[in-house]
Amino acid sequence: MSVLTGGKLKLIQAALRLITQSRSLTSLGLRELAREASLNPNTFYRHFQNLDEFGLQVLSYIAEDMKSGVRELRRTAETSEQAVHDTVTFVYHYFLANPAATTVAVRELHGPSPLLRRALENQLDASAREMGEDIIDRQLVSGVEPHTIHEISTMTIRYILFRAMDYIDQPAQRERIQLETERFINRQFRGAIIEHLTRAELDTLAGDKK
Repeated sequence: MSVLTGGKLKLIQAALRLITQSRSLTSLGLRELAREASLNPNTFYRHFQNLDEFGLQVLSYIAEDMKSGVRELRRTAETSEQAVHDTVTFVYHYFLANPAATTVAVRELHGPSPLLRRALENQLDASAREMGEDIIDRQLVSGVEPHTIHEISTMTIRYILFRAMDYIDQPAQRERIQLETERFINRQFRGAIIEHLTRAELDTLAGDKK
């Protein structure tokens, strides 16, 4: 992961302080950004060509900051349930500590900049791909084709992102939201496991439950 320093880092951190539920990356003014970062406005153009390029760097900063922590948790998980629990806990707690990151991610996915929309889609796809790879490498879900694991991982990343706003805005419901999220993900994997069982295996499973 590349480490940002100096004026570039100050501008990104200033943007995350200025963003609120009613403001987006593309609505921030250069002078306002520079003032918040305690920098000369001309500093912006020493680091970025335009606001779109700046937005790309902000999204990358958020993604790398979050992914490095959650991957380490998944690589030490012993079961798929533990991997799901650790992933959901880490991501929700990250967004709770960094609410501007949630606002950026949710808003820019449907925002006015095609470049930022594509960039965020790519970031989500990368996170889903890494989640799938971690589950496959750790052999946490047996008997399920890799493409199915990646498909479920893609749904998982998007589900967590959109429930993150509820998690932040509803303190009294956070435990419920986390449990619902974990159940949703675990059911996807269990359903995929059952889907890949042979008829004989299903009959045996049904017999064991009688």
